[in-house]
Amino acid sequence: MTLQSLTPVNCASLLQPGCSLLQLDGQVLLFGQKGWPKRSCPTGVFGIHFKQSNMRLRAISFSNDSSYIPPLRCPAVCRLDPYDGLPESYLIHGGRTPNNEISSSLYLLTTDSRGSNRKLTICCKEKELVGTVPAARYGHTVSMVQSHGKTACVLFGGRSYRPAGERTTESWNSVVDCPPQVFLFDLEFGCSTAYTLPELSEGQSFHVALTREDCVYFIGGHSLTSDSRPPRLFRLRVELLQGSPLLSCESLDIGISISSAIITRVGPTHKYIILGGYQSDSEKRMKCTTVVLDEKGIQFETLEAPKWTPDITHSRTWFGGCAGEGKVLLAVPTEGRQPQTDMHYFYLVSFQTEGERKEEEGTQGCSQESTDYDDSPPLEDSEELYFGREPHELDDSSEGDNYNEEDEEDESQTGYWMKCCLGCQVEPNKWEPYYSTELYRPAMIFCSRGEGGHWVHAQCMELTETLLVSLSQGRKKYFCLDHGGLPYQETTPTRQVTPLKRTPIKVKNRKTPPVIKISPAKKSFFRRLFE
Repeated sequence: MTLQSLTPVNCASLLQPGCSLLQLDGQVLLFGQKGWPKRSCPTGVFGIHFKQSNMRLRAISFSNDSSYIPPLRCPAVCRLDPYDGLPESYLIHGGRTPNNEISSSLYLLTTDSRGSNRKLTICCKEKELVGTVPAARYGHTVSMVQSHGKTACVLFGGRSYRPAGERTTESWNSVVDCPPQVFLFDLEFGCSTAYTLPELSEGQSFHVALTREDCVYFIGGHSLTSDSRPPRLFRLRVELLQGSPLLSCESLDIGISISSAIITRVGPTHKYIILGGYQSDSEKRMKCTTVVLDEKGIQFETLEAPKWTPDITHSRTWFGGCAGEGKVLLAVPTEGRQPQTDMHYFYLVSFQTEGERKEEEGTQGCSQESTDYDDSPPLEDSEELYFGREPHELDDSSEGDNYNEEDEEDESQTGYWMKCCLGCQVEPNKWEPYYSTELYRPAMIFCSRGEGGHWVHAQCMELTETLLVSLSQGRKKYFCLDHGGLPYQETTPTRQVTPLKRTPIKVKNRKTPPVIKISPAKKSFFRRLFE
């Protein structure tokens, strides 16, 4: 068991609480990163590479037929091992977006291909559920059970917003525990059914779920109703019979008090290690526990914890995920310290033996994939690798795959995330949509004062949505609060339009008034007569 400090290479700000770590085709992937969407990684998924004491990220591509998946924090993630000829994959359900929207969608992530330079491409498909569909939630679990030659997914727990009928002004954005129902659905047809069991009388979230064949074990968890983390343990047995499934639940007395824990698998058998998490609101769980699932049931064994550093011991919070078999990536905030360039300290905890570690290093050294994301030349440069490749594989270039925050525009000075005025309220890490027209970026308006003008945030200028729309559609110049603040001080002069010459049209067969011909003698007579 080792605890190694990691140095992030221009990627520390991407790992945030609630992100998920996946393992596909032997590669560790980061999902749910902040700052969506990044121009250098439009998919929002990164590959994590550890070399010595450095940690680097590489952008991961999606296939062309993939579905869009938003960045989700605290979703239910379930790994599906290869079975019946299907490849290894991941199920992702629910989760919370950076804009505090809760998702109810179900996604399936699989490996699509690897290019000529061994670059990983993944495929994301959204699965539709019918029947009693679970509501939007986060902090829940999804597990895969096998019984009588069939497979099904079990969903339980989580939190969500209050129902629309129960919301008040004070509790509009407050969350509650979801009802303690168990949802059972299959991936082939998407049929979902809800079950209510008497043993599950209270909702719980951020618990641990472990599966062996037809049994699912729910360990720990936090309850908002009682604001506690009781040491509970439930064993749910699912029998997929020919007619309808049969579910039974049993409460065991050997549970542990824990929430938001990290699970890593050790070996091919059903042996796991529980690390991290909390045992109370103000106390982290510093212990490590080995969990073994066998025919007899579940067994807990205390495992010696690593020698924690002072940064880990004195921190109030921590988070992380499984970084491979027997490995855990831990992150500790740097808050309360002197000004730091990075937001978190990162550590890699390894439960592998020395022999397993050497064997893994030897395997990585013989791999055809480039393990150094910076120094090694791309394999694509070799002409012999072009022979027999598909055209779409040759289009993928390894140049620019490494994520580097210096390559991004400094949006604190330019772009949407600049500081537009002294009282600017828009911050990249805390921004939430203010207008209904906003999605990923704040609305901005152009100030015409000064040489060339400048852009400002509409929210900082205290503009109403109606006024903002009218200004964007009209021809009026706008001046920010520092330069007058009235959007109608000056109007763009109307464009001069040259009038068209209209030639009158002559009408054919037009009747003219009759003309009376009078001789000059008669004209003189009539003139003297009327005078």
